[in-house]
Amino acid sequence: MLIIGIAGGTGSGKTTVARSVIDRLGTDKVTFISQDNYYKDHSYLSFEERGSINYDHPLAFDTELLIEHLDCLKAGQAAYAPVYDFTVHARSANKTVELLPNNIVIVEGLHVLSDEKLREQLNIKVFVDTDPDVRILRRVLRDIEERGRTIRSIHTQYLTTVKPMHEAFIEPSKKYADLIIPEGGQNEVGIQLLSVLTEKYLSGDHQWTGK
Repeated sequence: MLIIGIAGGTGSGKTTVARSVIDRLGTDKVTFISQDNYYKDHSYLSFEERGSINYDHPLAFDTELLIEHLDCLKAGQAAYAPVYDFTVHARSANKTVELLPNNIVIVEGLHVLSDEKLREQLNIKVFVDTDPDVRILRRVLRDIEERGRTIRSIHTQYLTTVKPMHEAFIEPSKKYADLIIPEGGQNEVGIQLLSVLTEKYLSGDHQWTGK
C-alpha cells in the first residue's frame, strides 16, 4: 500500500490535485481520505461555543483516529471515517464514510504534514503551494456557497485563526514535502509527475518509495 499525503493552505487546490490523480489512476485503485472529516467532535457544546473554536490549529483534528484508520487499511481491514458538517460545526450523528484497503491511499488536508506521527505514515509527501490572494478568494466563495457563511464571519476567521495558523504551522510544514506543486490544480506538469510516480508503484516498481 502506497500512502500519499497532500497538504497546503486553505484554498490551495489540495482536493483538486488529489481528484486529478484519482481520475488518472482510476477510482477503483485509490482510497481518498479527507482530513476535514477528522475534526474533533464538539457536539456537546452549544452552536455558539462550537463556532468560537480555532479550527485551523493542528490540535483541532483527531489525528489519532486518522492514524488508527490508516493502520486498519494497512492491515487489510475497512475503516469508517466520521463525516463533518461545517454548517453546524459538528460531526454527523448518522453518517460515516467507508474506507476500503487499496493499492493507493491519498490523505488530503491542511495539516497532513504538520504532525510528525502522521508524516511517518506517508510514503510520498506533497505540498500544494498557491498564492495567498488566490487562496483567500477561493475560500470566500466556498464558505459562502457551500457553508452558508457571511463575508464578515469569513473576514474575522481569516484574520484571527486562518492566516496566523497558516504562518505558524502550514507554511513551515512545506519543508517536509517530497514534492511541491505550485498553483495546485492548474499545474498539469506537477499532477502528471505525481501520477507517474504512483503508476510506477502500481506497476511493481517500489524502489523509489523505500519499500
